[in-house]
Formats: sequence, structure tokens, C-alpha cells
Amino acid sequence: MSAYSNVLQVTKMLRNLDAWLGKAEEYAEAKGSSADDFVGFRLTPDMRPLSFQVQSACDGAKFMASRLSGTDAPNHPDTETTMAELRQRINAVVDFLGGFSEDQFEGADAREVRMSFLPGKWARGDDYVREMALPNFYFHVTTAYDLLRMAGVSVGKRDFIGSINLHDDPA
Repeated sequence: MSAYSNVLQVTKMLRNLDAWLGKAEEYAEAKGSSADDFVGFRLTPDMRPLSFQVQSACDGAKFMASRLSGTDAPNHPDTETTMAELRQRINAVVDFLGGFSEDQFEGADAREVRMSFLPGKWARGDDYVREMALPNFYFHVTTAYDLLRMAGVSVGKRDFIGSINLHDDPA
């Protein structure tokens, strides 16, 4: 899969995540509660809350695209405390990802990728995507999904997978 295809995939999943948060808002409204209550939900006491999962999924997506294209990622200070702010964060990252073109990822598989939390080390672009960027992204997206399911929000596998580009058989 090309680097650009991976960017398209994480963009799709961020849109799915935004839709799940929309369902959480609808669920909370129907129950007469606040969707902002979900923001602090955790699976266990030693695990980070929903807000962190959304922030980390967004960061994983934007850093993957920026590292593979050799561009700078926008700064987001992780200050979101409401569902609306989390959804704004997702949409800002989706907009950022939408600004790329396929040619910006020419040579990305062989690009030297450095991560600030691993000083003095680097990974080839293809190894970075396969071994770090995508697993990390999906960890946080899946955890956010699981938190919403645990809270009672009606999301299922079709919500997780989202749209599929299907084609009709030739007549």
C-alpha cells in the first residue's frame, strides 16, 4: 500500500471516529445527559480517557502524513475537554490530510523518519508505517470505539469499517 493510500485510510477512519462521536452526542441527548461526560471515560483506571484516544489518533494520522511527506504537522496542544472540541480536532486533522497530493509522498517508503521520543534513531518510511504509525493509530481509534461501546453508544462493525467503494458487476 502506498504512503498516500495510508493517508487516505487514516482520513477515512478519522471521519468514522467523528461519526461515532456524533452518535455519542445523540445517545446522550436521548438519555437526557451530556455527551461531554464521555470525554473522561476510561476502560481501566490506569488507561488514558477518550479525550486522549481521540487526540492520539489525530496526532498519529497527522504525524504519519507529515513525516512521510517531509512537511510540518500542525500543532494541537491537547486541551480539548468537550465532545465538540474533540470533533473540531478531528475535522482540523482531516482538513490537513486533505491538503496532500499523491506526488508529495514520492520516495516515502525509503524516507528517513525520525521521532522525537526516540533520539538518535530513525526508521525507513515503510517500516515506520507498518511497525509504528498504523498500529499506533488503530490502537487509539479502536480504544475510542471500545469506550463508546462500553458507555452504551450504538456503534457496530459497520460503523467501524465505514464506507466501502463497491462496483457493480458488468452486465
